[in-house]
Amino acid sequence: MHSIENDKLKVVINPIGAELATILKKSNAQEYLWQGDPEIWASQAPVLFPNIGGFKDGEYVYNGQTYRLPKHGFIRYNDTLSVVEKGAQKLVLGLKSTAETLKMYPFHFEFKISFELVDTKLIVVHTIENVSDYPMYFSVGGHPAFCCPSFAATNYNDYYITLDNGAGSPSYLLGHDGLITENTVAVFEGNRIPLTRDIFNNDALIFKDIKAKRASLWHKTKGEVLSVAFSDFPDLGIWAKPNGDFVCIEPWLGYADVETTDKELIHKEGIQTLKEGQVHSSSYQITIV
Repeated sequence: MHSIENDKLKVVINPIGAELATILKKSNAQEYLWQGDPEIWASQAPVLFPNIGGFKDGEYVYNGQTYRLPKHGFIRYNDTLSVVEKGAQKLVLGLKSTAETLKMYPFHFEFKISFELVDTKLIVVHTIENVSDYPMYFSVGGHPAFCCPSFAATNYNDYYITLDNGAGSPSYLLGHDGLITENTVAVFEGNRIPLTRDIFNNDALIFKDIKAKRASLWHKTKGEVLSVAFSDFPDLGIWAKPNGDFVCIEPWLGYADVETTDKELIHKEGIQTLKEGQVHSSSYQITIV
């Protein structure tokens, strides 16, 4: 495990998948990150690249050839990421394309993810360089799971989420095959998304091209718990297992296949394009209150 810390927070990162493992507030020794439970959901904060969610029938087509990528890509569970930079308050991990990745994803790339502490804020930056001599198509995002209930002697339904400038945004529904439908559902009560044990019975809340750039987790009487700012990300997922004591706030550049997909990667809704030699950077920030 890798750790970084300052006088406010200690953060631990699992080298497998560059996955956050701990966000600890030093003043009260409180853990803010879900610690995983194999009986419910073993992950904590998967890194999503080069795809978010799944493809129709688990496959996509590029240049006439069919490829298969696992749900959320191949950074998750990857044990070959290298340490690019390590300091007291900053860690950078990286992965370059290999013969194995090229079998699933026909693009040469260099991927880096950095974690840096500034006061009570954790800044997560994704950097992607296209080292192919042709355009590259990708999605990237985060999937951090936060403890909820966050405080002792409180219940899950004591919490809610707000989206700055996003109140009333419709949530797109997933079909039984994991594809995004054209159907939407209203999940707000005023400016709040109340957290209940059944709100995720139909899987994630999916917001496409959302105006909001900040999501906050609140307790009804104790106030704001934390926030996630995501100005570089146009899409957002909010999710939990119905019986899990956590909630994921997921900044996305892209999302799972829609039901009407033709499977062509270059036509994929929400896909990002990076020209040869170009570098993409996107970040989100977790602030502990």
